[in-house]
Amino acid sequence: MATKIVVDAGHNGLTDPGAVYEGRLESDDTLRLAMAVGNILARNGYDVVYTRTGDLTQSVTQKAQLANDADADLFISLHRNMGTYPGQYDGVQTLVYDLGGEKLIMAEAVNENLEALGFRNINVEARPNLTVLRRTEMPSILVEVGFIDSEKDNQLFDSRFNEIAQAIADGVMDTLDATLADAGQNVPGVRIAQANGLPYLRSEQTPPQGETNPTPRMMTEIPPQEESAQAATPETVLLSPDGTEPPSSDDAPQHPLYRVQVGAFYKLSNAVALEQELKRMGYNTWIVTV
Repeated sequence: MATKIVVDAGHNGLTDPGAVYEGRLESDDTLRLAMAVGNILARNGYDVVYTRTGDLTQSVTQKAQLANDADADLFISLHRNMGTYPGQYDGVQTLVYDLGGEKLIMAEAVNENLEALGFRNINVEARPNLTVLRRTEMPSILVEVGFIDSEKDNQLFDSRFNEIAQAIADGVMDTLDATLADAGQNVPGVRIAQANGLPYLRSEQTPPQGETNPTPRMMTEIPPQEESAQAATPETVLLSPDGTEPPSSDDAPQHPLYRVQVGAFYKLSNAVALEQELKRMGYNTWIVTV
């Protein structure tokens, strides 16, 4: 069963618009962002539930109860921050119930991804008094995506909106996939196996219809005297050290290591999950895109 994620657009747009700055409503920004983040998660195979898809009368307690009733695995609430006076602060901050567990790792990943887009990374902070963090029965994070009264943050929010949605979704997906890999479970679209003592991977992923992205490929190295996993699956390709063509048996004495492709992925986060697994097994790895 797919991981179920509740995506919450902060506030409600009617009785509670959230922060307001020069006619700009927090509830409008968060709704648009929640729909974009949820769309990315759904395209990548996650079961997405929205607390709202428009303006309605809804309390924070009702948001938390909706997630609990849905038996969700994760709750993500999206917000914009506001200072005491315009321009006082800028930056992103993610709030969690306490500083521990998967939610902390995810919050840090989201902040780092948003920082890479130009936001100041304020911190991850524990806020056990917030209803959507306190009353939800699953790991929950609340992301403050910049200050609505900061010209810098608004310019980033508007000009890099799609990248922001992707950054948040990637922080969530990468953390979830890494957690599955650490638990020895299969991440979506990936099957890890062993052949002749060497790892190989069979990828079952297909890009969403109409989308073509560079394909991340996982590379590692094996000693030439070991049997490769090439015979076990046609999806594993043995490459020469320069990465161009398969080595012949005559090449073995000249090369201490051969480069081996052990997987091709649509989602970078799945390549990262396999990379962690290979490193635990003692292999040097790197990811390339083609």
